[in-house]
Amino acid sequence: MNIRLKLAAIFLPLGLIIAAVPENTTKAYKLTAEELLVEAQEGAQFMSTDEIADALVQKDPSFRLIDVRAQDEYEKFHLPNAINIPLTDILSDEWADYLDQDVKMNIFYSNGNLKSNEAWMITRQLGFENNYVMQGGLNYWAETIMNPTAPASTSPDDEIAKYDFRKGASMALGGGAVGTAKSSKKSSPKPVIKRKKKKKRAAGGC
Repeated sequence: MNIRLKLAAIFLPLGLIIAAVPENTTKAYKLTAEELLVEAQEGAQFMSTDEIADALVQKDPSFRLIDVRAQDEYEKFHLPNAINIPLTDILSDEWADYLDQDVKMNIFYSNGNLKSNEAWMITRQLGFENNYVMQGGLNYWAETIMNPTAPASTSPDDEIAKYDFRKGASMALGGGAVGTAKSSKKSSPKPVIKRKKKKKRAAGGC
């Protein structure tokens, strides 16, 4: 593959994501498009399905899963204790204190990477911290955690250990079910968020 094709493979998906980001007419962006592009290329926003499965099994209170799909998709199935913030509502003031905070590590997910990456790009460009993306989305979650493929008996020990972990996580998290229609807002309430204190304006001035 020549260098032009390699560059196209990197920049074309990023360009599609940037083009799909809804226009922001109410909030001032803190990162330039160039700064955001550098961060997106580094891929530091991604968290693996194994990391997230481990956090769920351990019931890590510092993690919060955010499903950015439409509400009807969320209600059909979602990951345990995930809250629903549809991508179309990501700029809503209703969710500002959930997305712009330093209490929890937010993990966006959708069916694949596209919508969750859009959510990350919007919040990151606004200067928000502690927002990440589940790499591969629910499709990859089903493949790696809920229905992992058994390695060959001659596979390296680390591959066998990874499979054993995934099988254990699958059993702990429902064994093949990515969530259920029974999961309602009552079973996954909005978490309590500590609101940031607003700085008082200095007296006087123009």
